[in-house]
Formats: sequence, structure tokens, C-alpha cells
Amino acid sequence: MEGLSYARMPRVKIRELKDDYCKFELRDTDVSMANALRRVMIAEVPTIAIDLVEIEVNSSVLIDEMISHRLGLIPLTSERAMSMRFSRDCDACDGDGQCEFCSVEFHLRVKCMTDNTLDVTSKDLYSSDHTVVPVDFDATTTTDDNNTSNAKSGIIIVKLRRGQELRLRAIARKGIGKDHAKWSPAATVSFMYQPEIHINDDLMETLTLQEKREWVESSPTHVFEIDPVTQQVTVVDAEAYTYDDEVIKKAEAMGKPGLVDITAKQDSFIFTVETTGAIKASQLFLNAIEILKQKLDAVRLSEDTVEADDQFGELGAHMRGG
Repeated sequence: MEGLSYARMPRVKIRELKDDYCKFELRDTDVSMANALRRVMIAEVPTIAIDLVEIEVNSSVLIDEMISHRLGLIPLTSERAMSMRFSRDCDACDGDGQCEFCSVEFHLRVKCMTDNTLDVTSKDLYSSDHTVVPVDFDATTTTDDNNTSNAKSGIIIVKLRRGQELRLRAIARKGIGKDHAKWSPAATVSFMYQPEIHINDDLMETLTLQEKREWVESSPTHVFEIDPVTQQVTVVDAEAYTYDDEVIKKAEAMGKPGLVDITAKQDSFIFTVETTGAIKASQLFLNAIEILKQKLDAVRLSEDTVEADDQFGELGAHMRGG
């Protein structure tokens, strides 16, 4: 009907939140929006990563290209990435790294002077910007006797023996995972439909206790259990269900089709987000929402190509297929 709006207001409920991990529910939307959000978090949210390496001295066993590749994959704290410029769009420099708007400079100078193997790690990188440094994963490390120690670690770049040396200069720039995986802030982003499970209690009562046990154990994950007092089968963790249909097949094999009804809510999704540490999981989600809004605005303005190009540049042309 004319004038009828199908717009919905998605809702988010945070279930678990840590610096590098987030689990939340996204409701009242469809799978296209959920997948768009997932893809933006993986490939569109910008971070900072080493993009240019100038090797001064390298007498290690690894070639220059291998060391450069390893440096590029070291996650860097990227809280200010959203406000930085892309180096290709920066008019304040010539791309040599001496620019506060689009790049951060790193230096590494290490030489092994003993007979012990020296680990060159991300902690040996010195940054020109204290807000952009290698991510520290080892505030405390656990030893075999369950004690904690503050031993130096970090991400190993290369190992040196006596007399070997590594000196280099590196430039970190803003980028997105679509250009190279080193700029992706997400280790993994996944979502699943929220399952709805309904047990036919009348049909379940026709089973013996042994048959109930066999049916419960047919599920690869711990979704159901038998109450020790009432001996009734109950759902203990619906979200552990992996849509494998094993319990449905088992019920049919037992001659009890319809014993359980399992459906997926088409407008409710459970997201699991793990970051590389470059930005916090909460900030990754918020940045993804902001970028998705910009993309939708570009689509909305696509009829007026001049206005879209003025406001969004290459993004406007890209969203129109240009």
C-alpha cells in the first residue's frame, strides 16, 4: 500500500564484552544487514599497519622481503586511524613518512653481542607516535607451574646470533582489509541465526529412559539434557545447536517424526567478534556502524552524481558501480 513503511529499528544487546572479544545479539533486521555489518568489520574498518620498510643492515638468516612481510603483519594500536588520512589522499606530504596526518615512523636497531640467541620482537620497534605502537599481548605470561611472570616477549620478528645485526626504518600507514589483510582489525567475525527449539512433550513421554538418552546423545553439542528428578528432556543451551539436524534424523529413525521442532529466527542473529588488538572490539563495532551509514548515504545520493562525488569522492562512484 502506498505510504506504508517497512523500515525497522534494529536492536543490539551486548552479552559479553572484553577488549578483544565481543558477543552480541542483533535483532529486528534481516540477514542482508547482518552480513553487511560482518563484511564491513572485516574489510572496511581502517587500521594502521607498516607499509614501507627501508632496510639499512640485515645480517640475519631472513631475507629483507621476509622481514618486511613479518613487520607488516604486526598489529599496531589504531585508535586514531579513523581520523587519519589515507596516504594516497594526503596533500601535506610526498609519502616519505614524514607526515603527522597520514603516517607513523618506526625504527629498529638490534645487534646480538652474546653467544645466546637474541629474539628481535615487536617490542624492539620504536614509534614516533606514542599512540601508535605494537599491540602488547603479554602483560602477564603463565608458566608451567601456574605462576605469572613479566618476561619480555612480544611478536618475534627474527632471531639473531652473535655478530648478527638488524637496522631498519619503517613507515606505517592507514589502510583497510579490502586492500590487504594486514589492515583488517578482525581476527574473526561470525554470526548465526538464533535457534528456536520446541520439544513435543507428549511424544517425548512415549520414549523409554534409554531411548531419551540415545536421542539426547545424538546431538554433537550439548543442547539437551535429561532432568535427573523428572526424567524429562529439556533444552539447556539452544545456541549450542549447529543446525546439523542430527536430533531430527535420530527422531525419524526411532519412528518419532515431529519429536522436536527447530527453526531459525530470520530477524535475530548472534555475533561473535574477535579483534587483532589493533582496536577494541567495542570500537570496531561502532566504527563499522559509522562506515555502513556512510555507504548507505552514498547510495541515497547516487541519483545526484555530482553531489555524491563531491561528498564521497571515489566511494560515491564505487557505490554507483563506476
